[in-house]
Amino acid sequence: MTTESMTQQVPESAHRLVKFGRESAFAKQLQERADRYFAESGLPERDMPAMVRKTVVIWLWFLSSWTALVLLPTPWWLKLPLAVSLGLAIAGIGMAVMHDANHGAYSRNPTVNRWVGYSIDAMGASSFIWRTKHNTLHHTWTNIGGLDDDLELGLLSRMSPHQKWLPMHRGQHIYMWLLYCLLLPKWVVFDDFYNIAIGRVGPLQLPKMTTRDWVVMLTGKALHITLGWVIPLLLYPWYFVVPMYFLVCAVVGVTLATTFQLAHCVSEAEMVAMPASGRLADDWASHQLKTTVDFAPRNKFLSWYMGGLNFQVVHHLFPKVCHLHYPALAKLVEATARENGLVYLVQPKLKGALHAHYAWLKTMGRRPDATLAAA
Repeated sequence: MTTESMTQQVPESAHRLVKFGRESAFAKQLQERADRYFAESGLPERDMPAMVRKTVVIWLWFLSSWTALVLLPTPWWLKLPLAVSLGLAIAGIGMAVMHDANHGAYSRNPTVNRWVGYSIDAMGASSFIWRTKHNTLHHTWTNIGGLDDDLELGLLSRMSPHQKWLPMHRGQHIYMWLLYCLLLPKWVVFDDFYNIAIGRVGPLQLPKMTTRDWVVMLTGKALHITLGWVIPLLLYPWYFVVPMYFLVCAVVGVTLATTFQLAHCVSEAEMVAMPASGRLADDWASHQLKTTVDFAPRNKFLSWYMGGLNFQVVHHLFPKVCHLHYPALAKLVEATARENGLVYLVQPKLKGALHAHYAWLKTMGRRPDATLAAA
């Protein structure tokens, strides 16, 4: 058995962007140890029964929360926690179900991965575009300015010292948390259509969409509108539906945005300028160690709910391995990194990770000369 983890696959059109150095001893040793782990344990890299059970639990959480919030005559004071529960369930589907599937880590069967990956479409966002944005740009060129599209949040934010500073950024450590609340509706009604209209995501050209891609995307957005707006407006007045919808979206947005930002937009994670030569000295695996941080690794509930995304370093190194293996693989990563003189970045607690991201927003919000002076 051989893991498909340590070689990041990118489209031919992307090879012209930035290349990495030759494969390091760290990458080779980690690959060997990962292969040994699966061979000796006898565990499959994907197609795990526990993932199927987890998928059922999270989808039942979503369906029961939506049903109780929208269809059942629950008292008004119970609607607020139900809206929060629904938002957390949607975020859970994104992190713990669709994320594995769209990385090919849910099953060895591409058809299973494709259908489970449609979970994100059912929530209103396009899996087709997400795979280009996340799998290719973010996972290949993590934290590289101008290439990692996850850093490019528009003029209102400055997530990297290599981005232009504007006076408004002084307040981003406050207002960005509010903008995170709008992540889902912006994604549903604007981002996907904008990327399709310009034909690319960041610097990378989008593959041509097939008829099936269009049908899946539009069906998903129609389902989102039906569940979020049409059915509720048939049963409740608009002044109840509007705040409930945005409360659900706020929970989804803050949960998803912070989960990913805690791993990359913190002072511990290195931000890399695009090299003029078009080549980095580090190999791809070493680059992932420098630009990614794990957080709260001992929090078992968080690991379950976030689909192992608190083990973000491990996820970046093993994107096609089911996240249920991440705690075991983290020990291999830590030991192998230490033996090769590399640092495996870990923030022990969730509270510390949240504070680190808040501090990073504040640091990036200062004028660049003030940032250098403070350093």
